[in-house]
Amino acid sequence: MAGVRIERATNRGVRLRNRSALLTRLLLDGPLTRQALSRETGLSQPAVSNVVSDLIEDGLVAEAGALESEGGRPGILLRIAPGFGAVAGIDVGETRVRAELFDLGLRRLACADRPIGGPAGTTPETVVRHIHAALRAVTAGRGPGEVLGVGVGVAGIVQQGPDGAVVHAQTLGWDAVPLQRLLEEGTELPLHIDNGATTLGQAEMWFGAGRGRRHAVFALVGSGIGAAVVTDGATYRGASSSAGEWGHTTLVYGGRPCRCGSRGCLEAYVGAGSVLQRYREHPAALELPGDDEETRIAALLAAAGEPAARAVLDETADYLGAGVANLLNLFNPELVVLGGWTATALAELLPRVRESAARHALRQPFAQARIELGRLGEDAVALGAATLPVARLLTEGGVVS
Repeated sequence: MAGVRIERATNRGVRLRNRSALLTRLLLDGPLTRQALSRETGLSQPAVSNVVSDLIEDGLVAEAGALESEGGRPGILLRIAPGFGAVAGIDVGETRVRAELFDLGLRRLACADRPIGGPAGTTPETVVRHIHAALRAVTAGRGPGEVLGVGVGVAGIVQQGPDGAVVHAQTLGWDAVPLQRLLEEGTELPLHIDNGATTLGQAEMWFGAGRGRRHAVFALVGSGIGAAVVTDGATYRGASSSAGEWGHTTLVYGGRPCRCGSRGCLEAYVGAGSVLQRYREHPAALELPGDDEETRIAALLAAAGEPAARAVLDETADYLGAGVANLLNLFNPELVVLGGWTATALAELLPRVRESAARHALRQPFAQARIELGRLGEDAVALGAATLPVARLLTEGGVVS
């Protein structure tokens, strides 16, 4: 009898792995035919047909039309069934909390923003209230079981422990904040929490500039600075999940004070607040309109014809390029992607960023790497956060626990 139980367990494990493999390919590359799924996964066509039949019966996969026939039987295209359920992704930034709801095909269904005002707005209690409010807004009208899970991308070091995710965000004054436990007090939905740069990197790997790459760095440039390092297709996290704190690598020894308490950090020169501060210190600076960093950065760009604004923007590109050169020298990626709202706003500086990186990096790693802007814009962190519950679903073969 023990042998029978082991065999059944093994068969079930194989079937779940096959379901996971097929669902993953359909999500990332679909719609695909059964024949294409067999080629992509290495599974036999009978195995693919059997598993696909189960997935269709479970409501996870749906037909999506037929390929044009060239004489034989037309191939039926398959896709993830978008209506199987929804997932939420939340971007916890320093200026706002942004929640988005997606169907299972990761098409956006709803969005809600909650601005964060001033240092008092970034206290854990205030941020948690904003997250709960934004989550309620995007999931309104959804019944029990319709939302499969919630992903949260947050600034700082995220450590997974026995009581859930704990966040260390020195620049926000967060020291071992039990964010998962605090969030669970306001929702019963399954929660998945990770660093915001990591979720941005996941989104760009799945759907954006990183598709098909195995070695890449995804830099998040916003109010703060972070990075996700992908080596051989997997995110490098380090001994305690703090890998990727690129913004707090030293760019200028003894340089400008940083919010983290050190001096000369990259973030002290390239983070949005630091860019604006350097402009304010320029003797020819103009008064920039706006009540938030995003509006004032836009105003700085609009003033780019003025000498002070041009000087600060060019200097920012040079600093950012030097920071990218450090990434090239350290990790030897084939691709560096610059994402986040500040990087998106400063897109016109990309050629100068590349020139600066070329001056500061070793020739060989620079020559074999591309430096690009992210392709997913302001949705990247929230979309990447939404992939966290989707990834769990894929890993579990589409079995909802």
